[in-house]
Amino acid sequence: MPLDDPNEIPAADARVARLNVQMRHHAAHDVIRLAVASVPNLALVSSFGAESVALLHLASRVKKDLPVLFIDTEMLFDETLQYQREVARKLGLRKVTLIRAHDSAGQDPDGSLHQTDPDACCTLRKTAPLQKALAGFDGWITGRKRFQSGSRAELPHFETEAPGNRIKVNPLAFWAPGDVQEYITENNLPRHPMVARGFPSIGCHPCTTKVASGEDPRAGRWRDHSKIECGIHFANGKAIRTGTPT
Repeated sequence: MPLDDPNEIPAADARVARLNVQMRHHAAHDVIRLAVASVPNLALVSSFGAESVALLHLASRVKKDLPVLFIDTEMLFDETLQYQREVARKLGLRKVTLIRAHDSAGQDPDGSLHQTDPDACCTLRKTAPLQKALAGFDGWITGRKRFQSGSRAELPHFETEAPGNRIKVNPLAFWAPGDVQEYITENNLPRHPMVARGFPSIGCHPCTTKVASGEDPRAGRWRDHSKIECGIHFANGKAIRTGTPT
């Protein structure tokens, strides 16, 4: 379980630094294998979005019964829900857990919270349910990559997450956009059906729009808002990264 004693934080950071040095020149598959061996209670969190299948396939080659947490915000596209079932079946994922908010109907009865306060909507439907689900894990694997935004430009393979010293693993941190697409093609993996229709980044249907040619792939997420992240990789409203980068 994650530790609460602040005196343990330096030790956790030192451990993460050693893992990053060890994996400095290794492939994503090796990072996942080391994470599975080093973190006793590990989960993978996936949106089953446009690029998710690459990480899920890599993880399935290391451990078929690795717990996979999938957050159903109850505002996802039907295509995403169908794709989740298809990918889980094709890859033989044995432990996919569906996570939902405990009382989204009570706190957002008419489903309009995203219009007035998108951050609060993400907290209610995504961030809070995920944090509750992760409480029983010592670490989690994410699909974050350095190229996705400026706040991720120095993303390491391993980092500590405060509070609690939970370890966060980013096997695809150093992948380029072309690497993801090449991996999906070379391994004949199923693609999210909405990608071909102009949705290179897919979230909840009220907050996802098509992306025009030449636009940033994430331009369709929270369009016309300053918001760029759902918040699951934030602490106190800021993108937080701890530990020593590679």
